[in-house]
Amino acid sequence: MALVKLEDFYPDYRDHSSELDDIKNLDVYAQGDDKVGSVSDVLVDEQTGKFRYFIVDTGFWIFGKKVLLPVGRANVDYNSKRIYVYGLTREQVESLPNLDDLEKIDYDYEEQVRGVYRGSVATSGVMQPAIYDRDTYSYDQEPSLYNVNEQDGQTLKLYEERLIANKQRRKAGEVTIGKHVETDTARVAIPVEKERVVIERTSPTDTTPINPQNAFHDGEVARVEIYEETPDISKEAVVREEVRVQKVVDTDTVETTDTVRREELDIDTQGRPIVDKQ
Repeated sequence: MALVKLEDFYPDYRDHSSELDDIKNLDVYAQGDDKVGSVSDVLVDEQTGKFRYFIVDTGFWIFGKKVLLPVGRANVDYNSKRIYVYGLTREQVESLPNLDDLEKIDYDYEEQVRGVYRGSVATSGVMQPAIYDRDTYSYDQEPSLYNVNEQDGQTLKLYEERLIANKQRRKAGEVTIGKHVETDTARVAIPVEKERVVIERTSPTDTTPINPQNAFHDGEVARVEIYEETPDISKEAVVREEVRVQKVVDTDTVETTDTVRREELDIDTQGRPIVDKQ
C-alpha cells in the first residue's frame, strides 16, 4: 500500500482539473470551527490511484508541523474553500505524529494516525474494530476513514470537458492598388487650308488704243500674300474612369473537432446494499 504525492501519480493533473489544484490550498477546520491548518498536498494510493490522505500543514496554528488527514474524515466545501473535520478536536490534531520527521510512510506510522481518528469516530457512536492485522490490512476495512462520499453526505463532483469556440482575427493577405504611366501614340486628323496663286491669261475684249506713254511702265508688279494653316497640337488630362476600392465581409462556417473527456460515476458495492440512483 505505497503512497505517493498527487503530482507524482498524476503529473498533468493541473491541466485536467483546476479544482484538484485548488484543493491543495484549502483551509482545514476541526470541531468548533477551529482552524488547524491548510492542505499542502494529497497522498494517493499507488496501486489504485485513490486519494487516501490530505497532508495538512498546521503552520503557526499548531507548532508548525505537518499531519495526515484521511480523506473519509474530510468534508470538502468548495464554495467556502474549506475542509471541515467533524468529530476531531484541536487537541487530537496536536497529538497526531509529525510527518516532517519521516522519509517514508509505513504501516506503523499510519496506525498512529488512524488511532487518533478512530477515537474521533468512536465518539460519534460508530463502532470500530480494535485490532487490525498488518499483513492483511486494507483501506477498505475502514470506510469511515478512506471512503469518500460516505461521511456527512459529501458531494462527489463529476466533470466533463466542453469545447469553447473563440475567434482570432489575423491578417490573411494584402491587396495593393497603385497607378503607373504607359506611353502610346495617338493620331488625330485635322483639316488645314493652304492658299495658292492661279495666274490666268485672257484676251481683252476692249481694244481701244491708248497713248503709248501711258501704256508702258517698267518695273510694275502685283503682290499677293499666300497663307496656309499648320496643325497646332496640345494635350490636356481628363478623367478616363474611376476605380473604387472597398472591403466586403463574407460569412462562412468552419467546423473543427477535438477530443473531450467526461467523468462517469463508478459504484462499488459490497454485499447486497440498496442503491438508489436519481
